[in-house]
Amino acid sequence: MRFLCLPGAYGSADKFQVQLAPLVNELVSDESASFRFINAPCEAVPPKGFEDFFGKPPYYRFIEPDEKETEDTDVLSRIRDFPECDTPEDTMRELFKEGVASSVLSTKRAIEFLLDIMEKEGPFEGIIGYSEGATVAGTLLLAEQELFEKTGRQPMIKCAIFFAGWPPLDPRTFSMVLSDESDTMINIHTCHIIGSLDPYVAGSMALYNTCEPDYAHIFDHGKGHTLPREKVVIKELGDVIRNMIAEAS
Repeated sequence: MRFLCLPGAYGSADKFQVQLAPLVNELVSDESASFRFINAPCEAVPPKGFEDFFGKPPYYRFIEPDEKETEDTDVLSRIRDFPECDTPEDTMRELFKEGVASSVLSTKRAIEFLLDIMEKEGPFEGIIGYSEGATVAGTLLLAEQELFEKTGRQPMIKCAIFFAGWPPLDPRTFSMVLSDESDTMINIHTCHIIGSLDPYVAGSMALYNTCEPDYAHIFDHGKGHTLPREKVVIKELGDVIRNMIAEAS
């Protein structure tokens, strides 16, 4: 299966390939999968205080504020004070409740950017997203579902792997899809790799809750907002993904 790979905000194709190398090597070893890593379309500058966390430039994002943001209006600058609420959905509502800049234009461009890559370089049967890349991947999947409903275009992507993501955006309204507010659901096979120590794990669970439960699998690597690299964990995760590929094919 061929996967399109979307890095997190302030990452790059090269950095994501290094981060994902243990899993890539595991799945390439028996030709279970191949991978196409891409940069996001928007050049970016990390929030103050996070420069060392994201390593050396270049930095890219899929989604950016439509107008010049301030430290308070760019949601990625507000995660230092990530809220804790009773449910994942309440947590995401609290994070976005006021003063967050609109990102409709860049979200539209990001989906068009990805659909163009899929058309020119596809087919891609799978997609992998990390952090912001997972949110964009989920949004792309909903856009494919909407295109099918409107035009009959068959969705290309059959399964998705989400690392530490947040819920998708509705491709019609560009509001965040939350399972206690909307019946909109990602209807393909999904694997959600989370870290129980991730301070943003509520976002991952809110994403999981937007996916068809019969096709969604959670894998907890037990660490933070990172990608797993330990050999035993990678072998176990590789087998989970192989099973998902077989079910989705």
